Amino acid sequence: MSSLGQLVAGVAHEINNPVNFIHGNIAHLNEYTQDLLRMIYLYQQRHSSYDPEIQAFAEEIDLEFLIEDLQKMLSSMRMGTERIRNIVLSLRNFSRIDEAEFKAVDIHEGIESTLLILQHRLKAKSDRPAIEIIRDYGNLPQTECYAGQLNQVFMNILVNAMDALDEVNAQRTCEEIKENPAQITIRTLVSDSQWIEIAIADNGLGMPEQVQNRIFDPFFTTKPVGKGTGMGMAISYQIIVEKHGGKLDCFSTLDKGTEFIIQLPIRQQVFKVA
Repeated sequence: MSSLGQLVAGVAHEINNPVNFIHGNIAHLNEYTQDLLRMIYLYQQRHSSYDPEIQAFAEEIDLEFLIEDLQKMLSSMRMGTERIRNIVLSLRNFSRIDEAEFKAVDIHEGIESTLLILQHRLKAKSDRPAIEIIRDYGNLPQTECYAGQLNQVFMNILVNAMDALDEVNAQRTCEEIKENPAQITIRTLVSDSQWIEIAIADNGLGMPEQVQNRIFDPFFTTKPVGKGTGMGMAISYQIIVEKHGGKLDCFSTLDKGTEFIIQLPIRQQVFKVA
């Protein structure tokens, strides 16, 4: 897990520098372009109507379309670099490689960073609509935790939910999926003033009791060979229970879905005293 955090942080750093360089230059490029366009407009007003060669060339390159499209391209490029910068920021927030000690953090920020990294799994595909994310966020205080490790727990649970929804979607028609869309609900709240609760639920196929009872066992997996190590939920349980003094429970009902509930002390003094 430490190696994963270092890898993610390293990739984010390597991407960040060239993207910032491009993003910064787009602002200057846009300014220079606007100056050149004003120059062209001024020249058109005074000379182009009297010069057939200029008129012919303007028609050849479709000057009006070029001017309009150029500005759209610059806007699109700026949006693209902003998107990359947001992804890089999410990678850095997800890895939290510089936070080896307990630190008070915004739990919602960690969840959103993880969701952004998993955006490719949520988007619509040729055979199914997008997976819906329903947020029911409470007013959480800053919570002391190992942020990078906690984000890994969010990643493991969300990936399992997405796998479960892909599995149920594979058994349904497009019409059935539209009538009952695949959803992941994320709910957060303060519990008993000293604890927070994070619930992540899907409306997939659910699990039989014998699977549910073994979900946190090391090396236990229901996935085909090569697609699962059986360690994701075992590691998540260790992070929540042993490293944070919290609780991680799984509740599942066949044909209705699965919910994981994480409970964490807001302050680690609570854990230490207990």
